[in-house]
Amino acid sequence: MAKIFKNDDHARQAARELASQVFRPIGIELDRLPDPESVAQRSSRLWEAFRAYRASGLHRMFLPGAFGGCRDELGKNVRVEIMQLLGHGDAGLAISIAAGSMPFFLGTLCANPKVRKLARAYAEDMSAELLGCWGITEPDHGSDWVIGTTPRGKNAKLTPRLRGVRDGSDYILNGQKSAWVSNGTIATHAVLHVSLDPSLGMHGQGIAFCPLDLRGISRGKPLNKLGQRPLNQGELIFEDVRLPADHFIIGNPAFFAFEGVGRSFLGEANRETGIMMSGLARAAFDETLDFARKTPHGNATLFDQEQVRLKLFQMFAQVEAANSLARHAGDLAEPNPMLFKLFGTKPGAVALAHGVNWVSSNFDKLQRGAWLGKSIQPRYNRGSITPRMLGIACKIMATDTAFRVASDGMQIFGAAANDTRYPIEKLLRDARASLIEDGTNEALALAASEDLRHW
Repeated sequence: MAKIFKNDDHARQAARELASQVFRPIGIELDRLPDPESVAQRSSRLWEAFRAYRASGLHRMFLPGAFGGCRDELGKNVRVEIMQLLGHGDAGLAISIAAGSMPFFLGTLCANPKVRKLARAYAEDMSAELLGCWGITEPDHGSDWVIGTTPRGKNAKLTPRLRGVRDGSDYILNGQKSAWVSNGTIATHAVLHVSLDPSLGMHGQGIAFCPLDLRGISRGKPLNKLGQRPLNQGELIFEDVRLPADHFIIGNPAFFAFEGVGRSFLGEANRETGIMMSGLARAAFDETLDFARKTPHGNATLFDQEQVRLKLFQMFAQVEAANSLARHAGDLAEPNPMLFKLFGTKPGAVALAHGVNWVSSNFDKLQRGAWLGKSIQPRYNRGSITPRMLGIACKIMATDTAFRVASDGMQIFGAAANDTRYPIEKLLRDARASLIEDGTNEALALAASEDLRHW
């Protein structure tokens, strides 16, 4: 298969054009629609943004070459730069397209070949017919999912409400995911967190690839929100849904609760959010700097006022720090290049999927094995930073920075901040929403602080 991008600069340029020419104007237009139902309709410009994203080829950056992707073609941290650029264009749309890829990327780890084929179908889908979502949050469980990666998560009172009961070769699903599921009312497939052993609380869950056209699945109305309004979010309701057991990527709760899986999953998701929100922080700074340079103030401009210039430089320093941490988090999370190339081949990908399935299915036995049980325990070097720690630190710092910089920007805009010709108030609302995204920042910090025991 021919390379999708000539080189890394070609991929970066595609992201810049998509962010500035498509995501930014469409995001502003969708933000102003009073009814979130209008955003989700097929006649909405939301789907124009999705199709432009697919046409750019950037949706393939999440997939390895064996599935029609280009993740193994891009240089180190190029994906980070691309997601920062898309977050700069519109954070809501950037989150939507990231969530839209999740089932298909994780589906490459599924032992079922039909599921793996859908990953390639996603790579080749230019009309956005295939769209994913992350079915994790529930009406009475938000940040509890974060606590679920700590020892406190093994509490039956924290059991997820979406439960799966084994029935022959299937699981019967009953329960609900909350209105905060990104792409919830428009997605075709989901990465679904399911309680398989309620006695283990949050530790008793599995992760499945779930088509959302199965009988018994219904959806709520799109959520009407303060910020990130271009991002469709809504409920998923399951009533006696029959899902084949071979659609579970992780079907053994003991394997999910294992430190290297549940924690890594959380760290990766928050790292991606942090990367995109560092792009929003940059957008808030860029808009404010541009306004200060162009706006007359007496015989000069706002930029010529020392206090304004001081505040701008403080904003610049904060944005640069958030961007640097995002790239550092991306660097630490990158897999070994040789291993990635191996699993990026078709035989390697199939072997990896079956390997994950075998380890998940036999994890209880592996843990009981005397020498093997010890060999699979996570090892920490004192003072070493885990990808989970850095991913969560990235999310917390980037979202805090985005909100602070957008707020400071509004102070410099003054009364003009209320003028809809300027996007600064939208950026503030988008940034505020991110402070509770994927778990509140406080809950995330508490969960990640567990890793300091090994510091």
